[in-house]
Amino acid sequence: MIRLFHISDLHFGAEDRLALEWFERTVAADNPDAIIVTGDLTLRARPREFRAAAEWLKKLGRPITIEPGNHDLPYFDLWARFLAPYDRFRAVERAIEKPLELAGVAVVPLKSTARFQWRFDWSKGHVGRKSLRNTLRLIAAVPRERRIFVATHHPLIEAGTRSSARTHGGEHALRVLARAGVRAVLTGHVHDPFDVTHEIDGLPIRLIGAGTLSERTRASAPSFNEIRVEDGGFKSIPRRMGLCG
Repeated sequence: MIRLFHISDLHFGAEDRLALEWFERTVAADNPDAIIVTGDLTLRARPREFRAAAEWLKKLGRPITIEPGNHDLPYFDLWARFLAPYDRFRAVERAIEKPLELAGVAVVPLKSTARFQWRFDWSKGHVGRKSLRNTLRLIAAVPRERRIFVATHHPLIEAGTRSSARTHGGEHALRVLARAGVRAVLTGHVHDPFDVTHEIDGLPIRLIGAGTLSERTRASAPSFNEIRVEDGGFKSIPRRMGLCG
């Protein structure tokens, strides 16, 4: 069995220290095969927030893959946002991320953030054609016997949570990913866990969202998902601070 811990929305700058300590203890006790982080490492993309996030992730001592969230693009430095929006995030990525070597599973990234959108709220999701093509190229290289999970920040379609993603291009991306053989899309952004199955042309694809380990909770307590992959399939178990399981 492969065990993956799926976390999101750490929001260093508004992190919940008790939640982070609880997660550290759980990692030490359960020793997952890998940790998947689906964005929003920081609150305002400040260098000190990225440094704190990188130090904490390194301390976990497990293979990690990370994706950017909307909060990981510079907020106040418009020059950096438009000319080098991912530089601070990629510095962390280079420092901590290693290719995941998981028997039977491949985790493929999909970018759902944008430095600019033709709408007022730039925090919402956007899957562009280039981003989707890059993901499909990576999927095409995955050996056929492996289950494919896609990791991205924004839910591609709404999942009935209190907060929304309103991801432009998300429904089209979900349809294309299902046809490409993706089994699940792992996301964050809405700060509440969910696990729903969507069927496209008879092909089931799971939409799995992680909660938050920050002070910015919504309907749920701080939480993360444990994903167990076995020969017969896989399941996602939300693990909430203060509760068993």
